[in-house]
Amino acid sequence: MDLLPLPLEGITVVAVEQAVSAPFATRQLADLGARVIKVERVDGGDFARGYDTAARGLASHFVWCNRGKESLALDLKDPRGLAVVRRLVADADVFVQNLAHGAAARLGLDAATLCAAHPRLVAVDISGYGGSGPYADKRAYDMLVQCEAGLVSVTGTPEQPVKAGIPAADIAAAMYAFSGVLAALVRRGTTGRGGPVEVSMLEALAEWLGHPLHHTMHEGEPPARTGLAHAVIAPYDAYPTADGGRVLLSVQNDREWRRLAEQVIGRPALGTDPAYATNAARVAHRERTDALVAGALRVLTAGEALARLEKAGIACARLRTVPELAGHPQLAARERWRQVGSPAGPLRALLPPITLPGGEEARMGDVPALGQHTEALLRAVGMADDEIAALRRDGVVA
Repeated sequence: MDLLPLPLEGITVVAVEQAVSAPFATRQLADLGARVIKVERVDGGDFARGYDTAARGLASHFVWCNRGKESLALDLKDPRGLAVVRRLVADADVFVQNLAHGAAARLGLDAATLCAAHPRLVAVDISGYGGSGPYADKRAYDMLVQCEAGLVSVTGTPEQPVKAGIPAADIAAAMYAFSGVLAALVRRGTTGRGGPVEVSMLEALAEWLGHPLHHTMHEGEPPARTGLAHAVIAPYDAYPTADGGRVLLSVQNDREWRRLAEQVIGRPALGTDPAYATNAARVAHRERTDALVAGALRVLTAGEALARLEKAGIACARLRTVPELAGHPQLAARERWRQVGSPAGPLRALLPPITLPGGEEARMGDVPALGQHTEALLRAVGMADDEIAALRRDGVVA
């Protein structure tokens, strides 16, 4: 039986993008088979290229978000550079941009303008706070939006709020942009028309704050910051083990508590003790509950603790570091690692989490060098050698 093709085979995406939100969205499209043309500045390109040199001399953010794309280095402030983008957009299915507020509109590259000129085009505007309202002009870096969206207020310990360790606002916006493109392409398949897609980082992350938000709006009080513990469930925390590890466990109901008391703590009577028998009681006596669990686990290695918890049917996990994630046995067993090419040589990368059994494997293309595909793309839009030479001489392309 022949494998099904990748679902976005034949779709062309043009992206004027930088940092994380738009690049991560378009990388998903590239992985699913789309051709993605990444338009970068001639003077250094996407500024994420310069964030660090951790990936064999390349920036880790850039490597993560930009595999499988063609890099076209253009000066969009020069009319000749902008004309190249317009020619590419005329033949594209999707356009994505996350320039600073107002910049795309000044260039005529905002979604409304492009969709009016190209009715079949799906055009995406990704912004920090949306195209209107009092925050529209504010700078919107990930950490700032995490603060504005309340994520920082519910993350951390009772004493100290902290930001998420990943760019949560950027990722949230990227994934809604990705799903918005897919939805708009489905609609185009039935109506023949594309249309604008708008995503803001604030609105995307506010949606992800659904539980704290609804808890607060309806209960009146925001959930407390509890570190690795859970605000309304106990025991639910990470506990140290004899070998220096930490094991997280979660008791979801009173039946599980009785099993934990008998099979792990070794004190069956705790299962029916009124001070611990219900979740409400355990939360009310959280310190004593945690002390009982901690006392049972601190004499076991992490492996022994996990084995005992698993045997008792208690949800549990090892508190892993990032290096330990890179060697995670489940990812290895499911063969989720691949290599992608880059200007620095082959780099290890994870298969994208969308798996399509019976279809071709995700297309994990190379990470492009700045302007690697400029000449080929200029030729593709009909430019002759002397035109290309003039653009290079004048610094319009790189």
